[in-house]
Amino acid sequence: MECSDLNMLPESCVSVILSLTSPPDACKSSLVSTTFQSAAESDLVWERFLPSDYREIVSKAGNDFKFSSKKELYLLLCSPVLISDGKMSFKLERSIGRKSYILSARELSITWSNDPMFWVWKSIPESRFSEVVELRTISWLEIHGKIRSKMLSPNTTYGTYLLLKVADRAYGLDVIPSETSVEIGNQAFNNTAYLCIQDSKKQLMENLFYSNRKQMLKSRVIEGDNRVLNKREDGWMEIELGDFFNGDGDEEVKMSLKEIKGHHLKGGLIIEGIEVRPKT
Repeated sequence: MECSDLNMLPESCVSVILSLTSPPDACKSSLVSTTFQSAAESDLVWERFLPSDYREIVSKAGNDFKFSSKKELYLLLCSPVLISDGKMSFKLERSIGRKSYILSARELSITWSNDPMFWVWKSIPESRFSEVVELRTISWLEIHGKIRSKMLSPNTTYGTYLLLKVADRAYGLDVIPSETSVEIGNQAFNNTAYLCIQDSKKQLMENLFYSNRKQMLKSRVIEGDNRVLNKREDGWMEIELGDFFNGDGDEEVKMSLKEIKGHHLKGGLIIEGIEVRPKT
C-alpha cells in the first residue's frame, strides 16, 4: 500500500493501526500526513499504550495531578510521580510503557526502625520522598520489602535494587557481605552484596590484622557474587537484591537484605527505598 492509499484511510482506522505500534512509532507517524497527525494524538491510540490499571495509578497521585489528554498523561507518567500519599514513586518506561516502582523507606519493614536508639527518620533534600531513615548503630540489619506482581508489567524480567547512601562516618558495613533475596511464588533467588566500597589501603590493613576473623565470619554467609554498590544518575547508590520474571498472575514479590550473622556493630547507612524496575 502506497502512502497516497494510506492517506485515504479514515482517521479511526489509522488510530487503530497506530495503537498496535509503540509510542515512538506513533509520534513519528504524525509526520506522514494531517490524518496521521490527528490520529497519533488521539486518546484511542494513547490509551492502548497506558497500563491497564492507569486509572488506579492516577487516583493514587492525588487531586493535583492534571492532564487534558491520554498522550499528555502518558508523557507525565514517563517522569517519576509520587503516589500512595508520597510513600511510593511510579514511572513508565518511555519507549514501550513498562512500569517501575520505588517503595520508600516508610513502605519497608526494617527491624527496629522505630527505635531512635538504632535508627533515625529524617528529611534530606536529595531524596524524592519526605523521609529517609539512617542507621545509627545496630548489630542486626534486616530490611524487607514487598509488592504484588499484578502491579508490574506482565511477561517482563524485573530487577530489584536497594537505594542508599553511605555516610562518611559509616562503620562495620563491609566486614562480611550481606545476604540478599528475592522471592516470588515458590521461587527464591539468593545472593550476597557488600554495602560499602573500601579503599585499597583500608582493605590491605584489615587483611593484615583481621583476616582470620573476617574469614571466620564470612564462612557463616551463603555463597554469592558479592555484588557491590553502583552509583545512580540521581546521586544515590544502589545494590541489586536480585531479579525475577513476572508472568501474568498475581503473586507477592518479597525482597530483602540481611546482615545478621556477623554480630558486630554497624552504622552510617541511609536508606531511601527499594526500586523494582524492568531489566534491559
